[in-house]
Amino acid sequence: MTLWSAVLISSALVYSWKLFGYLVPKRFVSNPKIKELAALLTVALLAGLVGIQTFVSTGGITLDARVPALVLAGLLFYLRVPFVVVVVVAAAIAALLRFFF
Repeated sequence: MTLWSAVLISSALVYSWKLFGYLVPKRFVSNPKIKELAALLTVALLAGLVGIQTFVSTGGITLDARVPALVLAGLLFYLRVPFVVVVVVAAAIAALLRFFF
């Protein structure tokens, strides 16, 4: 199997899951507990992805310029700063820290 065939098959499988979502009954989707669970799962998955991308490298756990940038981003989100501003400021802090240290 070539790389492109694996990419195409994976894309088709992911798209099929999206289509299966339309088959879920309306009463199941409109349940408040299901909505709350879906919102919590989204946040948990995103937090796990950010944690893995920030702290883990091939050599193990690393602490570099991404950690202060992530802390600053969390503070800015707490202060309800717009998302685009948070991304730009955190990226600038990480870049400056990598440049100077």
